[in-house]
Amino acid sequence: MRPFLCKIFSVISAMLPLCAVAADTASSPNGRLQLSVDVNDNGQPCYGLTLDGNPVIKNSLLGLSGREADFTTGFTVRNVATATHDGTWEPVWGEYATVRDHYNELAVTFVQERENGLTMTVRFRLFDDGLGFRYELPEQEPVNYLAVMDEATEFNLAADNTLYCMPGDYDTDEYLYATSPLSQVASALAGYRGRHSESQAIDKLTVQTPLMMKSPDGGMYINIHEAALVDYAAMSLDVDTLNYGLSAHLTPDVNGVAAYVQLPFNTPWRTVIVADNACDILASQLIYNLNEPCKIEDTSWIKPQKFVGVWWEMFIGTQRTWAYSDYYKAKPGITDYSKLTPNGRHAANTENVKRYIDFAAENGIDGVLVEGWNEGWEDWASFRKNRQFLFDKPYPDFDIDELQQYAADRGVKIIMHHETAANAADYERQLDRAFQYMVDHGYNSVKTGYVGGIIPRSEHHSSQWMVNHYLHVAKRAADYRIMVDSHEAVRPTGLCRTYPNWVAQESARGGEFESMGGNPPEHTTILPFTRLKGGPMDYTPGLFETRLSYYNEGKTGQALTTLARQLALYLTMPSPLQMACDLPENYKRFPDAFQFIKDVPVDWSDSRYLEAEPGDYITVARRDKHSQDWYVGGVTDENARTAEIDFSFLPKGVDYEATIYADGKDAHYKDNPQSYSITTKKKINHKTRLKQYIAPGGGFAMRLVPKK
Repeated sequence: MRPFLCKIFSVISAMLPLCAVAADTASSPNGRLQLSVDVNDNGQPCYGLTLDGNPVIKNSLLGLSGREADFTTGFTVRNVATATHDGTWEPVWGEYATVRDHYNELAVTFVQERENGLTMTVRFRLFDDGLGFRYELPEQEPVNYLAVMDEATEFNLAADNTLYCMPGDYDTDEYLYATSPLSQVASALAGYRGRHSESQAIDKLTVQTPLMMKSPDGGMYINIHEAALVDYAAMSLDVDTLNYGLSAHLTPDVNGVAAYVQLPFNTPWRTVIVADNACDILASQLIYNLNEPCKIEDTSWIKPQKFVGVWWEMFIGTQRTWAYSDYYKAKPGITDYSKLTPNGRHAANTENVKRYIDFAAENGIDGVLVEGWNEGWEDWASFRKNRQFLFDKPYPDFDIDELQQYAADRGVKIIMHHETAANAADYERQLDRAFQYMVDHGYNSVKTGYVGGIIPRSEHHSSQWMVNHYLHVAKRAADYRIMVDSHEAVRPTGLCRTYPNWVAQESARGGEFESMGGNPPEHTTILPFTRLKGGPMDYTPGLFETRLSYYNEGKTGQALTTLARQLALYLTMPSPLQMACDLPENYKRFPDAFQFIKDVPVDWSDSRYLEAEPGDYITVARRDKHSQDWYVGGVTDENARTAEIDFSFLPKGVDYEATIYADGKDAHYKDNPQSYSITTKKKINHKTRLKQYIAPGGGFAMRLVPKK
């Protein structure tokens, strides 16, 4: 069945009335979530959501407005249709081998009470773990083309929830998270700025999605995001601190237009994941379920993988560069790089890449990423230049043909790097030539980058044009059987279900920032509740040498993590594309710890979240898709804690031997990050309960192998 893994294979679906449900209400399959839909005195659609009778979303407005027509007021309900669906589907890769897709649906059609009145359907889907809804604008006489200016969509909260949030920004999400009551979020976000100089926070008090929240009493967890973002602007959320309100904020172009659409048209789904246990937020597959099934018929070429790369050495003060020469003058058209003087620091040279290929081959690592291999790195004029990089022109010291054969002889794939300097327009012009060049030289994976101000210059990283660009790249890559890992792209919304060759994105503050002041330990206890709800992240774990002074005495910074925590991230930050980010020589210093990176899978058949609290800790167990081995990992924030692991998820009657990689008793993410221990427990089974110490900023990882 491998070529057909992404087809729905067991579906029970029918257009049936939901028993004992009024026309304007619906419930989740388990009955715990209740949805109400109505129109107010102004004829504006509105909705509310409760969990076990407790309000999740209070009465909140719906609708959208366009330059040619307004779909917000003057409506009455024309028709209500209900349906139920219960089926399963198999992801090509992911946390689970099988995903259940079970929902009750309520589709409410609204019509304006005037001549040639507008028609709009709002389709709601209630799952046991939350709600998704979207606007559907059918073909209709009053309007054909619509320039969407804004949405009226609201998410009015019932209390002063704690937010785990970052400020709204059209061009970057590489922020740390603030943790704050909604009422105080303005002061909590004061002074936040993104990574890129052209990024400017939005004037309004706005936060990005996925937005994670917790009720004041800790009894309810809520996550707001969107699913299936296609041909539309990304959504952020404006914050009303007085009334605990959130409302949709769409990324505009330079003319203030969020989306140019032609009817009929469906918006992305707005999603509200709800649970009374934080673990259920992490386990939710709601966003994937709201995306369309896989559109790639044969997925056999899509291979989850681990990789090392020519990358980290450019961040840590070793003076290694992406550029071949030091030609920084902003003169147009370097026509012959062989006449430029090499700087002697260019990392992507043939011999250095061979060193990484040898290391990968010796340790069973699938791929080698090479950044800085191609012409264009000499000056970073970026937004000022109409062409920055060429994607079929290697530097003189990068012998692409020799390296192709060298890697193939050792069973290693080289991962292409396409940094576009955010010139998406020029990248599209070069795209087919670039992908064909990859195919001709044995590459089947590409890491794309969009650092800088977007070209076309009227656009943002999260505007409609760029949303369409990222998807176009993924779809065109599939035509060439190429997998895509996109950096600096719009936050993911589950489209990797539909196009599983889109294996990962960065789209958040990743591991590279460990060389730029560090990511505090709480950062990776928040990301799984926020950024990862839309899709896997290329976070780049596996850092063993955390102090920059190790490479350069003039450097004083360090990564804010223990070594054992870096192992745990392979489990708490799941991705089908995982990097072992450190230098080969550092892994050779700690071969016993590196063994875990060699062993840990990147594709899973089952996942069990055992304990979690956003911003504090996560403990998770996962079963390898290709064996009966289980892996357990946990991380904490800056505070030490003891994880309590209940192994009741293991099959009855089977004993396992566990290898445990843990923080040493004296470990600390600042003072003693490389203190760790490796121990073995000969017998663990479904009756076992284990307490595992985690140091401040630390973590643990274990492998469980069934005993014969």
